[in-house]
Amino acid sequence: MIRAILSRPIAGDLGLLVLRVFTGALLIHHGYEKLANIENFADAFVRPLHLPFPILLSYVAAFSEVIGSWLLITGLLTRMGALAIAGTISVAIYHAIVTAGFNIYLLELLGLYFGAAVAVLACGPGLFSIDELIARRLEPNLELAVESLEQSVSRTPSLEEIPVAR
Repeated sequence: MIRAILSRPIAGDLGLLVLRVFTGALLIHHGYEKLANIENFADAFVRPLHLPFPILLSYVAAFSEVIGSWLLITGLLTRMGALAIAGTISVAIYHAIVTAGFNIYLLELLGLYFGAAVAVLACGPGLFSIDELIARRLEPNLELAVESLEQSVSRTPSLEEIPVAR
């Protein structure tokens, strides 16, 4: 643990923490607004796409934003939260393009939310998350395994050192 803190650059993990917390905190109110008037959201956004079960899908969108945002903020099941957000935002991007074309003012916020969710999905939550605490609890010897892997890689001979039969 101490080696990871002292020798590993934590700027990337701090960046992921900031990305997770700000994305979740800024997105969560969209889900709560949907829940406040679910019928209005269904009429304005789901029915124009001619999707089946508009009320059910409206609840799915709202809860994926609310629960996904909380998962991002806390860093618990972070990739599942990011996947839920990316899925919901991809439908929102599709809706924006179908109804208004490539309007940058509608797409810019959606694109930022989508990009943040995909980045967290690809990179994981980082060191400063509940997922990391759980992983360390379940695999306490992970640092020793990483250290032994690093040592074995550093002992691997380079191509110049390998004798070639002629």
